[in-house]
Amino acid sequence: MYFNEECLTSQELVNKTNIKLPLFNRRQVKENTKKNPKWIHFGPGNIFRAFIANLQQSLLDRGEDDCGIIAVAPNNSEIIDKIYRPHDNLSLLVTMNADGSNEKKIIASVTESLTCDMQNKVDWERIESICIAGSLQIMSFTITEKGYKLKKENGEYLESVKQDLQMGPNQVKSFMGKITSLLYKRYLNGAKSVSLVSMDNCSHNGDVLHDSIVDIARNWTERNLVNKEFNQYLEENITYPCTMIDKITPHPSEKVQEELIQDGFNDMDFVISDRGSKYAPFVNAEKTEYLVIEDIFANGRPILEKAGVIFTDRVTVDKVEKMKVCTCLNPLHTALAIFGCLLGYTSIASEMNSPLLRKLVEKIGYDEGMKVVTNPGVLSPRDFIEKCINERFPNPAIPDTPQRIACDTSQKIGIRFGETIKAYMESDILKAKDLVYIPLTIAGWCRYLLGIDDKGNKFSISPDPLLEILQSKLGKINLGDKINAHSILKDILSDSKIFGVNLYDAGIGEKIEKYFLEMISQRNGVVITLNKYLK
Repeated sequence: MYFNEECLTSQELVNKTNIKLPLFNRRQVKENTKKNPKWIHFGPGNIFRAFIANLQQSLLDRGEDDCGIIAVAPNNSEIIDKIYRPHDNLSLLVTMNADGSNEKKIIASVTESLTCDMQNKVDWERIESICIAGSLQIMSFTITEKGYKLKKENGEYLESVKQDLQMGPNQVKSFMGKITSLLYKRYLNGAKSVSLVSMDNCSHNGDVLHDSIVDIARNWTERNLVNKEFNQYLEENITYPCTMIDKITPHPSEKVQEELIQDGFNDMDFVISDRGSKYAPFVNAEKTEYLVIEDIFANGRPILEKAGVIFTDRVTVDKVEKMKVCTCLNPLHTALAIFGCLLGYTSIASEMNSPLLRKLVEKIGYDEGMKVVTNPGVLSPRDFIEKCINERFPNPAIPDTPQRIACDTSQKIGIRFGETIKAYMESDILKAKDLVYIPLTIAGWCRYLLGIDDKGNKFSISPDPLLEILQSKLGKINLGDKINAHSILKDILSDSKIFGVNLYDAGIGEKIEKYFLEMISQRNGVVITLNKYLK
């Protein structure tokens, strides 16, 4: 049996009680979406397939909506050509429960898939036609934090952006340039309202998206490449809701692949992209999921609250985001990623079987983070963190790795730990210098950057845009070397661009230097150091 639209009516699949089929008339939904598109999504990766597309499917199954989502690949066509189109834009969602059971569901809410490439005239013209449609309500994004960046670390525009700023909306190469070009097309065709919704894990994601688009438009205006009123349109007719999204969607599992083959599917092969991303016709994910959205939609929206989405105001979204990213999940994940790589783990769940590492994240979360946690009201911080520590992280069915989570740590560590450090610095009662477990983790990150595990063996460091710069500051250090930790670490630990604060001003720079020296003092120094401070 091949995984495509024909299988939806095949008796072989209909007879399977372990796979949930869509309950709506897909042909009619495709026609409705083609005529009056409401939702176009950029970034059709695993989080979109496992979560966002499933939300809309829930509405379609219940008859609460009659349109699907159009999925667009931002920069290259691999996932479209090799995953979406060969399977008629269907995805097989496998929800991996902690008890080892799997729930399977065919996601059919994506009705069309396109590539955002001006050189692909057919796809680009179709995207333009969608983006000027009066019926369009949402342009949403899961493109990772890097997708919104216009500038290098030194403040200069990226080369593709620099070219876009000079050439204007008809010859764009950068992704943000393409989106701004599409909005200009919408402006020229009636200046209709629409909402741009970032669903990426970055702080104030709506503002980040807004600022990138407005920056490009301002440059075009100054060069007389667009109408001056375009800037006013972007501010008055477009909304940029902030969101908080949370669902673990790791790389596709070989175990799940084998199970689907046993179910009778012949085409569950993995696809490895040029960038190293791993895709499959199926997507596996945990059951837990959260999506909180600022309810400012300029042209209407689906009633996603009926699918579990929390709609609220900006202040509350900000509080939820801070709760999750600064205290209840991301700092714990980062700690597990750093020490997991150093200690040779390849699974987050297996790390939680280590009493030492479990105690570390409990100390970071409960003892240090929860003292300054932001309580948003719509979600309980205590419930959230307990679910992470007791259910989500230990789930052996989720094949998530410390190596994946360790990617781009330099871009995340300031939010994940720096905000808590700043909260201690601003407190009248608490003192940042009294922190132990967060400084221990920062020292672990510096130790991780050496690319030598706790047994003295080399390992591959996960991709990070600052890796070369950071390693050049550390120099070549071997385990057991006698070094001046302050002279080596001072430039890193004092960099407020990385941590959000100068760690010496916080009173923990010297403490981190001490922990770092202990971790490099000998083989197994990391474990010895952790045991020393976690006793």
